[in-house]
Amino acid sequence: MGPETMGTETRTGSARSLSIVSGPPLSAEPGLGSLTLPGFLRDVATMYGEREAVVLRTADGVTRWTYGELWERAIEVARALRSCGLCKGGRVGVLMTNRPEWIAAVFGASLAGGVAVALSTFSTPSELDYLLRVSGVSVLLFERNVLKKDFAAVLTELGAASGGPSSAKYPFLRHLIVLGGAEPGETIDTWDAFLARGQQEPRDLVDATAAAVSPSDPAVLFFSSGSTSKPKGILSAHRGVTIQLWRFRRMYQVGPEDNVRCWTANGFFWSGNVGMALGATLASGGALVLQPTFNAVEALELMQAERVNLPLAWPHQWAQLEGAHNWRSVDLSSMRFVDFTTPIARHPTVSVKWFEPGHAYGNTETFTISTCYPANTPPDVHAGSSGEALPGVTLKIVDSLTGVVVPRGERGEICVKGPTLMLGYIGMPLDETLDAEGFFRTGDGGYLDDAGRLFWEGRLTDIIKTGGANVSPREVDEALASFPGVKVTHTVGVPDETLGEVVVACVVPHEGVRLETEEISKFLRERLASYKVPRHVLFFRDDEISLTGSAKIKSSDLRQVAARRLQG
Repeated sequence: MGPETMGTETRTGSARSLSIVSGPPLSAEPGLGSLTLPGFLRDVATMYGEREAVVLRTADGVTRWTYGELWERAIEVARALRSCGLCKGGRVGVLMTNRPEWIAAVFGASLAGGVAVALSTFSTPSELDYLLRVSGVSVLLFERNVLKKDFAAVLTELGAASGGPSSAKYPFLRHLIVLGGAEPGETIDTWDAFLARGQQEPRDLVDATAAAVSPSDPAVLFFSSGSTSKPKGILSAHRGVTIQLWRFRRMYQVGPEDNVRCWTANGFFWSGNVGMALGATLASGGALVLQPTFNAVEALELMQAERVNLPLAWPHQWAQLEGAHNWRSVDLSSMRFVDFTTPIARHPTVSVKWFEPGHAYGNTETFTISTCYPANTPPDVHAGSSGEALPGVTLKIVDSLTGVVVPRGERGEICVKGPTLMLGYIGMPLDETLDAEGFFRTGDGGYLDDAGRLFWEGRLTDIIKTGGANVSPREVDEALASFPGVKVTHTVGVPDETLGEVVVACVVPHEGVRLETEEISKFLRERLASYKVPRHVLFFRDDEISLTGSAKIKSSDLRQVAARRLQG
């Protein structure tokens, strides 16, 4: 498809030396289609009708849907939701792994005029209780068995599936529909029964509700990862979501001729995965190769069988793939869009040199990226940065205490506004979220250089202040990740009476590898300033590193564990 790279413009006048930068106007963005979820799905179904859209392999067989079939499955869900009494703006909870029904459910909710609420299958009973209460879902579509969890049993224990169609605990929740392995009860319908009741709903009414959806209407409700507090519900409009779905096609530089076959290790309840995997793939006419829950051995077999050419994963998942017993026996020669810095690119059967659009920065609050460079951007352009402002986006860097914009090149808090910015946090007035100029203060630290490129340095709360100097954990982790035998690394600051904080590296070695602290320290002293070299290196097992639902390491938990170890 070869869409062009777009530049960033710096504000002129007195602001030129300040840390404020704007991207091109949104009207200049190439490749955008309809800006509602019903419109997006109709566009891709029309363009790519008989091409394969999704594939799921299970022990029971293989499910393959074309784009036309995906459209029909979403229409079925929409008709069923209307038969449940869903009205415009009604919230539909989707508690499922990555499977075709998740995609049909989210688009089906939008076709019915509702708001899809993406719920994490990693949720504990207490977390799910909280999410159901604050989200206000009226219909919950859930997968019964996810690994060792039985969500039907969990919901019954919580009181969501007993005592009639609604209760004082969940006053808005009126319908529960289970996918897989459950008998219908008084308040839980099977998936087939749910779809069957929708057959009585006139299709032309679904067409009418879909056509009535506006780009400014609420579309989806995602939750923050909750690494330091309870998750925040983030409500996004159709325009913001669909801009990103179309945009990722341009960022990945792919089109129908590339026959993208995308596999991802992460759940679609993470907004970044919806943009990167679902957006780039469906917008370009590719196929989503689905794996409900990540298993490294099975993932490699799936990639081989389905000829995956665009894999997406987190660093610790790449490490698990490389450590799997079938790593060297699988044929991954189909790979084309695999970042050159990942283990997959080093696989014996892979011979491509490609760089993903990884020089980017975004938040769930902006439904992913605010800055980015397209795939294969030369190093002299990206300069190791987190990208440039995308169309319609304005960035500023402010002093985190005063809110005053800092001079160009000076570090501060990243603030952003633009067309994909959330409608707001549920239960929180917008003026408590945005500053007086309408910017979202992200809580992330970074700076803008003279070329207008953003350099993200991590959460301000994660910046380690040691002996009067600031250390970015990200910089230490990037250096340590290249040390042989390191599988996962996460650096934290631990309180210290003398220095304020000391730098502590928490490392998970590859299975069977024994790492030595002194060798790691020597390695880092050659690459980092002395004050950035960890005073302590602690070793962990995989199961000792606590992750959020979006596979982010919980810094607060790890910091406490590290402190206890050092004290003990």
